[in-house]
Amino acid sequence: MAEPLKNQFGAEVVRKIASMISRAFPAFEQDTFIKDALDGYESLELMPRGWKIARTLRGYLPADYPEAVEILLESLGPKLDTTEDLGMAPFLYLPHGCFVAEYGLSHFEVSMRAQYELTQRFSAEFSIRPFLAQHTEATLARLREWARDPSPHVRRLVSEGTRPRLPWAARLREFQRDPRPVLSLLELLKDDPSLYVRRSVANNLNDIGKDHPELLVETARRWMNNATDERRRLVRHALRSAVKRAEPAALEVMGFGEEAKASVGNALITPRRVLMGDSVEITFEVTNTDPRRQRILVDLRVHFMKANGKTSPKVFKLKAIDLAPGETVRVRKSVSLAEMTTRKHYAGVHRVEAVLNGHAKSLGEFELMEG
Repeated sequence: MAEPLKNQFGAEVVRKIASMISRAFPAFEQDTFIKDALDGYESLELMPRGWKIARTLRGYLPADYPEAVEILLESLGPKLDTTEDLGMAPFLYLPHGCFVAEYGLSHFEVSMRAQYELTQRFSAEFSIRPFLAQHTEATLARLREWARDPSPHVRRLVSEGTRPRLPWAARLREFQRDPRPVLSLLELLKDDPSLYVRRSVANNLNDIGKDHPELLVETARRWMNNATDERRRLVRHALRSAVKRAEPAALEVMGFGEEAKASVGNALITPRRVLMGDSVEITFEVTNTDPRRQRILVDLRVHFMKANGKTSPKVFKLKAIDLAPGETVRVRKSVSLAEMTTRKHYAGVHRVEAVLNGHAKSLGEFELMEG
């Protein structure tokens, strides 16, 4: 099981923030702040730890919010010079964003400046959301300006901060009901030169599709017109959840709208009885039964047992294959049954299906047992 993220955001983070602030604000009571911030800290998860530090800071910085923010900004380290392999280091600034979100709503310009600086060191995708809720038009207008900013981190904030279903964050209910203001921002970024930004655009559009599948498909079709290779990849990524749900319109946009003329055979699931924490290997053959060459989207669906005794399907993306008439390809997938933060496993029978162009074909089942 992967180590909890909170373990990489331990007491040393509190001490480092205190040291950085002390250099910018010599009157900062560093030792007392550390003691207060760490009181009850160990029992908290990652995001609550960020809020805990931010709320403790409020008692040790000047009561005047603009003055307090100025100190925080003066304490910041250098801007990120890359968009790849950032790891946990930028999370050092999570509490700074929490501070702005908690105390800065009545100071719009000061808070926007703070988030502009913070997002170039970590991200302001969490702290921008209260401003979208309370100062909707002003925040959207600022994001439209930032969509053309030289920094990819600032441009990414435009798309990531407006995701209706951003993980770890409160949902933007207003944009779930009406995503058109968000789509107008994504239009500005769909051909962004940075893959870092385009991935975020795709994730936002994927979020929108969970509440408005027709709008997702309509946007995807429009964006595919005269699309560059980069934009086509963006659209494919944006459609991934709809494709996993086997939504016909999404499959059609991807070029897999017709049911595949193919057979599935020689399925092998090993072992048939597997212990919790181990893995199961699933292999099967796909044969083109059409007299023409076909491109077929092949996925794997496992019906995982839930605590209530019912099952819930999860689709594993495999690949698109080109098959000549009569050609056969063997497909293989290993599925981990180890405990995960995103999926808890339960003993019982798990059905397995191959999914070709959105249509399921049974492969068999395996039994998951307690270790």
